[in-house]
Amino acid sequence: MFSGIIASSGVAIGKAFVLKEAEFQISDGVLDSSEVDANIARFKDAIAKTVEQLEAIRDKAAAKLGEEEAEVFEGHILVATDEELEEEVVEAIKGLKPADAALSETIATNVAMLAELDDPYLRERVADIKDVGRRMVKNLLGIDMASLEDVAHGTIIIADDLTPSETSQIDLERVWGFITNIGGRTSHSAIMARSLELPAIVGAKVATDCIQNGDTVVLDAINNKVLVNPDQSAIDSYKTLQAQLDEERKELSKLKDLPCTTVDGKQFEICSNIGTVKDTEGANRHGAEGVGLYRTEFLFMDRTQMPTEEEQFDAYKAVAEAMSDRPVVIRTLDIGGDKDLPYLDLPQELNPFLGWRAIRMCFDKPEILNTQLRAILRASAFGKLKIMFPMVISVEEARRLKQIVADVKAELTSEGIAFDDTVEVGIMVETPAAVMVADLLIQEMDFFSIGTNDLTQYILAVDRGNEMIADMYDPMAPAVLRAIKRVIDCSHEAGKWTGMCGEMAGDEHASLILAGLGLDEFSMSATSIPRVKKVLRSHKYEELKVMAEAAVNQPTTEDVKALLNDFIARH
Repeated sequence: MFSGIIASSGVAIGKAFVLKEAEFQISDGVLDSSEVDANIARFKDAIAKTVEQLEAIRDKAAAKLGEEEAEVFEGHILVATDEELEEEVVEAIKGLKPADAALSETIATNVAMLAELDDPYLRERVADIKDVGRRMVKNLLGIDMASLEDVAHGTIIIADDLTPSETSQIDLERVWGFITNIGGRTSHSAIMARSLELPAIVGAKVATDCIQNGDTVVLDAINNKVLVNPDQSAIDSYKTLQAQLDEERKELSKLKDLPCTTVDGKQFEICSNIGTVKDTEGANRHGAEGVGLYRTEFLFMDRTQMPTEEEQFDAYKAVAEAMSDRPVVIRTLDIGGDKDLPYLDLPQELNPFLGWRAIRMCFDKPEILNTQLRAILRASAFGKLKIMFPMVISVEEARRLKQIVADVKAELTSEGIAFDDTVEVGIMVETPAAVMVADLLIQEMDFFSIGTNDLTQYILAVDRGNEMIADMYDPMAPAVLRAIKRVIDCSHEAGKWTGMCGEMAGDEHASLILAGLGLDEFSMSATSIPRVKKVLRSHKYEELKVMAEAAVNQPTTEDVKALLNDFIARH
């Protein structure tokens, strides 16, 4: 038994298919000058074949996952057709290096350069470069690529990593889950697993060492466990758990069209976090009452240049139409910290989470924000859109952003372009500074949305990506709860509303405290919606208020959790 990182929740029991690359040798000799032209021709044929394969994969991914999820393969095609890469390889071949060795070494050099960068997003993109490079080398050598299209029914895929091209081949009728040695919650495989609602554990480190083809595997992406060849009693126990989860899902599905109203009549809005237009399908399927966070940065990733105004408009319009008359909160570009865009040439910073990110970058590059706001406002004519700005820390910034929105509106009006002039404008509260001046900020804004992922690390001064202090990162800490309470109270005193779009909002137990504190809107992964809705519909708001008030006055995190557990046990 071992564990990893839950990428997508669920339980699967199946037979292992260990995805391993075919062994091959890279040439280590030296070419005769008469062989140079033939090697260059073989290399260029490999490029053509690679592009042909990637285009076919892109088309399949678009049909299965949607156009935006398929855009990653546009990036792969750009890698395969990169002129600088081609020139480097051709020069190496002219230097009498065999084509496969020239290509392999050039890819390795590029990968090594990226891997050394102190940037989690770029490090995860190393997998993309490797994926394309392997494909090109294999095509050059005439070796078939491993395929997941013909695996047996009831398969659990085991791999060192799953590349986007491999993940896109997964047949949901046959594959019931996957486990990888490496990867994180922001890797492409994890994102796709959640889009497919496929149980997955990544970053397990030892999966390919512990599991052989045909082994029986229990993938428990609820409790973060992988069991290899368990005894029959364990299998029976997990089958019982699966049946319970299936029955629970059926029961929860009955809540899809019901409001999230407590026993004594207090109503909350339950929304979904999305990253792409395709994600609205899950939001609708699970009964989201709107989108509380549309992470627009996915539109900007895995490409070589900024998306145009038209590209952004099309995406925002599609989301607005998919959600019909339900609200959609669109967060403007939140790049920096742990997210980078290679084509922006962002500086390497000692403290990127405290650095040139989000609106700070957009203030210095106004064309980025203006283009995005034009696209959002144009799309607002087709649905109930709201604009949310990340990383705001002061009234000065809030006023500046409001003026920029006003200027863009005036620009569109002068051009005769339709938009909703009543679009609400809010900020994401994720810094101690915003908490401390929340009473002043809310006078400038229409709403708040609390981003607990960053707020927790800033309040506690605990890097949420640092494994050595991971146990100190806890949104249930009294300091964080008091910050949340202050933000909600300030908005209500001003007659405004507060939502939450951090992971905490989708925690069914934490939701009891949040509801008691008066949080108006909860936004979460679509699959969490039914469970949170069920929990909140099962309690009385007046009792939740008393419990939440007691929770924020507890001296320690352990005391908060003990109080909450006692409340749950009694109710």
